[in-house]
Amino acid sequence: MSIESLKERLPDYAKDLRLNLGSLANDITLSPQQLAGTFVATAIASRNADVTRAIVAEYESVLSPEVLAAAKSAAAIMGMNNIYYRFVHMVGGDYAQMPARLRMSVIGRPGVDKLDFELWSLAVSAVNGCGMCVESHEKVVREGGLSTEQVQTAVRIAATVHAVAATLEAAFALGDSPAN
Repeated sequence: MSIESLKERLPDYAKDLRLNLGSLANDITLSPQQLAGTFVATAIASRNADVTRAIVAEYESVLSPEVLAAAKSAAAIMGMNNIYYRFVHMVGGDYAQMPARLRMSVIGRPGVDKLDFELWSLAVSAVNGCGMCVESHEKVVREGGLSTEQVQTAVRIAATVHAVAATLEAAFALGDSPAN
């Protein structure tokens, strides 16, 4: 599978997603590693096996095994952190002052450029809807030198990958073919 195969499976009513997926896959705003890692991390966060398989297949030859593992790690750790910190943000009170007491060592030692890992964490946090994490990671990547355009590209990838996953799930459930 590949990004092309995902595009082919999208119904005609999701033509905009097809076009966005294609243009983002060829975007030059991010480095090739940042782009590929963002796609991989957000595909995992989309929780759709077909999307994850297709995107990992598309980019695994571009990424070293260490970078691929780091993109997967960003999705994994943010899957936990986004729930915990979204709770802290929503409830407030004493929880914000309490230590999380959750192991998060991969954030400090991701095995790749810290800025790339933070960008992938930001994109996954956008998919998972954790405002506190989005703000925190956006601040780190901006202070690290990424532009607003680069941040926007990562979030556009996250939004598109998530929408493709949701649309393919719905199309399957509804029996919609790509010609509908």
